[in-house]
Amino acid sequence: MTERNLEITISTKVNDLLTAYPELEDTLIEIAPPFKKLRNRFLRKTIAKGATLKHVSSVGGISVTELINKLRTEVGQPLIIDSFEDENYFSDQPEWFSPNKITLSINESEIEEKNKMTLVVILKEAKNVKKGEIIELITTFLPAPGIEKLKSKGYSTWTMKTDEGLVKSYFLKNT
Repeated sequence: MTERNLEITISTKVNDLLTAYPELEDTLIEIAPPFKKLRNRFLRKTIAKGATLKHVSSVGGISVTELINKLRTEVGQPLIIDSFEDENYFSDQPEWFSPNKITLSINESEIEEKNKMTLVVILKEAKNVKKGEIIELITTFLPAPGIEKLKSKGYSTWTMKTDEGLVKSYFLKNT
């Protein structure tokens, strides 16, 4: 199978998609503007290798089925009929959450180096967080790849939307 024959599915990695279909970069950025940082070569090599189209749909606030069909249409692949269940990252406040346990708060809008992905910043800063402490991440979008990455590192996660339209994600260090 040549790269141009990559079938676009829910588990397709962003890096694989853009390697096979570089013309889809603008479409992805249009759907999920936070992914504009993928134009940075370093970030594309790191973030895009782990982020799937499922993550892009969450960040962009679009159903994963709609996203996949839009991308498939642009490259001439047949539409999918299956409807994939979108993951709900938002839930009620967990018992482990307490504002006084927040020892690190990162606001995406205050990151000095605008070309850095928020995930890169949070992973660097998280090294100083101790077990039982909470990291707060404030963004204008759902940071789905970051949530998944921190879950895979053993963090408990909780995400909520504020009345101002911001997304606050909390990460309890368990290990």
